[in-house]
Amino acid sequence: MGTRLSDAQQYAHLWGSAELAEVFEERARLQTWLDILTALAAAQARLGIIPTEAAAQIAASADAGKLDLDFVAAETRRTSHSMLGLINGLQRLLPEEAREQVYVGATVQDVTDTWFALVMSRVGAVVWRDLRAIEDRLLDLAVEHRDTLMAGRTHGQPGSPITFGFKVASWADEVGRHRRRLAEGRSRWLVGQLGGAVGTLGFFAPLGAELRAEFCAELGLADPGISWLTSRDRIAEFGAVLAMVCGTLARIGNEVYELQRPEIGELREPTTPDTVGSITMPHKRNPEGSEHLDTLARLVRAQAQVLTEGMVVGHERDGRGWKAEWVALPEVCLLTGVALRTALHLLSGLVVDDVAMRGNLERHGDQLASEQMLAGLTRRLGKHAAQRLMHDVLAPGSREVHDVLHALVAEGVATEQDRAAWTTWSAGDAGRMVDEVVARARLARSTESDAWT
Repeated sequence: MGTRLSDAQQYAHLWGSAELAEVFEERARLQTWLDILTALAAAQARLGIIPTEAAAQIAASADAGKLDLDFVAAETRRTSHSMLGLINGLQRLLPEEAREQVYVGATVQDVTDTWFALVMSRVGAVVWRDLRAIEDRLLDLAVEHRDTLMAGRTHGQPGSPITFGFKVASWADEVGRHRRRLAEGRSRWLVGQLGGAVGTLGFFAPLGAELRAEFCAELGLADPGISWLTSRDRIAEFGAVLAMVCGTLARIGNEVYELQRPEIGELREPTTPDTVGSITMPHKRNPEGSEHLDTLARLVRAQAQVLTEGMVVGHERDGRGWKAEWVALPEVCLLTGVALRTALHLLSGLVVDDVAMRGNLERHGDQLASEQMLAGLTRRLGKHAAQRLMHDVLAPGSREVHDVLHALVAEGVATEQDRAAWTTWSAGDAGRMVDEVVARARLARSTESDAWT
């Protein structure tokens, strides 16, 4: 039974996806560890380090479903050794002649670091797939709303016009960069670990390097070339990329959160008839999904920082940083999986109210065309003289002057003939930038694999 609220049957769906839970669930984890031991035995048998028959017997018996987990746990506590409980549990399943051939010359870290590489392979594939789906949706939205005008906002205040497609294209472009980070990092992250006592593979000399290459190949991982027992940058980098992914999803969520406020009303996230916003205030429609993206991102950033802290360790082995990763990396992965699923659901059913967007532009009169007016006056008066004049006409934060052009006419610096050129809503080159982002993304997609390879 889970002791953490995030593990409870009632709430677990908020903190981990069923798909990624299968990677980290105890028997699944133990099975992967047994697969690693099986791969080690197979590689050792090919090099004559252990008998071929023993390797075959290990492969036949390494089934987590047959393990006595109570015994494994008890042995782990009794020996105070992180791996010996599993080894003793596996030995009980083996014929006597094969028992001494398990885990020969290896260490806990050889198993768990190699497990991390396999974890990153599986999690990275999910992240890649879901980011592609999110990017697809964002690109479609960007095209659909390329010319949908809305107020741009800076420092939380309405500014010059943009288009909703421009906003969404910014999200899509950022997601695309994360996908490139995943593509570039794959060869760095997916490497095995076989270092032995201090990383020199002294137990296996003179076959150590050859054995490591065989072992990694058996698992479909790259050979690192040198042991990385206290070189934790790979784990830290993977965690940092996932934290950045979640940061982007939270940025999207925060936009939906803010623009869904009834006084703005430009976006609405999907809901169902069964969703209850508030028990005490039935009129409310809470932004559950967009809000949760921010919560998840905060937790992922915190755990990713633990992984970064793990880079500062000592000598040739140091459990302080390495074992903290056992908690932090699964959390980063599970929370990211939920964030991706939540964001995809949010975007797939996002309601865009273009009428409200237009209304929010127009309710400020022509104030939100002040940048265009400033540009027009600059051509007549010079930039700084024009800025000083506009400052005087529009006191900072003024909401009283709804017809700014009329005030400029009264100042004698504009005419009514300037109104069409200076106050017609324009989003500048927003449309051109949307087109550039979409074209670049779709070109990249046409040359890449659907899978994270």
